[in-house]
Amino acid sequence: MIRMRGNRTTGEMIFDWSNVLVMLAICFLTIYPIWYVVVNSFNEGQDAMRGGIYWYPRAFSLDNYVAVFRNGGLMKAMGVTVSKTVIGTALHVLFTAMVAYAVSRKELIGRTLYMYMGTVTLFFGGGLIPYYLLIRDLGLLDSFWVYIIPAMFSFFDLIIFLAFFREIPEGMEEAAKIDGANDLKIFYRIVLPVSMPVVATIALFHGVYQWNDYFTAVIFTNNADLQPIQTFLYRIVALSGSNQIAAAVPENIVRKVTSQSVKLATMVVTTVPIVIAYPFLQKYFVKGFMIGSIKG
Repeated sequence: MIRMRGNRTTGEMIFDWSNVLVMLAICFLTIYPIWYVVVNSFNEGQDAMRGGIYWYPRAFSLDNYVAVFRNGGLMKAMGVTVSKTVIGTALHVLFTAMVAYAVSRKELIGRTLYMYMGTVTLFFGGGLIPYYLLIRDLGLLDSFWVYIIPAMFSFFDLIIFLAFFREIPEGMEEAAKIDGANDLKIFYRIVLPVSMPVVATIALFHGVYQWNDYFTAVIFTNNADLQPIQTFLYRIVALSGSNQIAAAVPENIVRKVTSQSVKLATMVVTTVPIVIAYPFLQKYFVKGFMIGSIKG
């Protein structure tokens, strides 16, 4: 016989507690690797080589972070990342929104053809070699604009904008046209102001992409002054960059750090900004996928 506790059966309580335990296990498996990296990054490098550090630093030290911040390349890479994230996100949102608004107009000639062409790009691509040749012919190799111009438009983001623009009452635009406003004024003074939820969503999508992108710099730039923070991290972790960082610090600190400890400290420095910002912006991801899915 199943006993009742309030309005819930024993089976429902078992199910709820099972869900709690599963979610706690998932949270632990997700959070602990990050915690492990942070703990070891604050531990003296030579001591960490002995192993056995799991929950807290055994020999607390900031030498790993001193080794990272004493290297001028990190700050320069951070500046490149911030610049390309801000500029790239602003231009991406503006350009994609303009194209989406044009496509949303029924009077646009060839609108259906443009949509078919864009849909094809969601499933098929030309490949890395043709893309590289295109970037080369456009003169974007070893240029800051290689981060900006190729990423100014996304058909996936256009679809999200399109779903939102189609829900804007046509009467608002008709009233503006009666008052003498042209399409450009309608877009900037009416459409964009009422579309701030979707603008924030797309800005978050692309901002996270720009911050995390390391592959573009690896393929299209050879200039160390143009590498973003994620490429800097990639070269630290995958290549021998940690030894170069250690060489830039005083000898008394070099004795206490190792290439592994410097890598861990660099990983923390490069990921902390986006980790702090992400929880506050997470709701926009959900809103972005829900835009246009429910209509009254």
